[in-house]
Amino acid sequence: MKKGHLFVLSGPAGAGKGTLRKILFSAVPDLHFSVSCTTRRPRPGETDGRDYYFIGEEQFLRQVGESAFLEWANVHGNLYGTRLGDVKTRIDAGENILLEIDVQGCRQVKARMPDAIRIFITVPSLDELESRLEGRGTETPEQLDLRLRNAAEELSYAREYEHIIVNDDVDVASRQLIELVGGYVRQESAE
Repeated sequence: MKKGHLFVLSGPAGAGKGTLRKILFSAVPDLHFSVSCTTRRPRPGETDGRDYYFIGEEQFLRQVGESAFLEWANVHGNLYGTRLGDVKTRIDAGENILLEIDVQGCRQVKARMPDAIRIFITVPSLDELESRLEGRGTETPEQLDLRLRNAAEELSYAREYEHIIVNDDVDVASRQLIELVGGYVRQESAE
């Protein structure tokens, strides 16, 4: 049996990763989302086990000590991680898996699974990013300031990715993402 592909989707908060991911999954049926663990509180509408596994910091750190994570990071004061066993089992079974993670996590994935296909979602400008984050209304002013400072640094890592998509227009960006991921998935099923 052929192994599946591992896709890594990264970019700063507010770049539209979640929106593009949802569109991608509706268009590419042979793609599966890897649910990450996090210590942050759920946002309105998020469900445990679907969006994230919401766990306590003590449990998270215990799993770090057990090397249970493919990648993990402290992002904006919260811990996030992807369980290695979950990903490896599914890829070995031929599934195509997508991780939506930050740039720190992507570097760890690249070191452990160098065949991962890395895609960076960006925005046309920092002003646009600030406008999007403010429009979400999910962060306090302090959190917004932290996310904007982190975004400037995250944008500098874009060149480490094989593919960069500028999300200036969600329809255009989603078509680009669907063509990119769909091409790998179709190639796999044709072999």
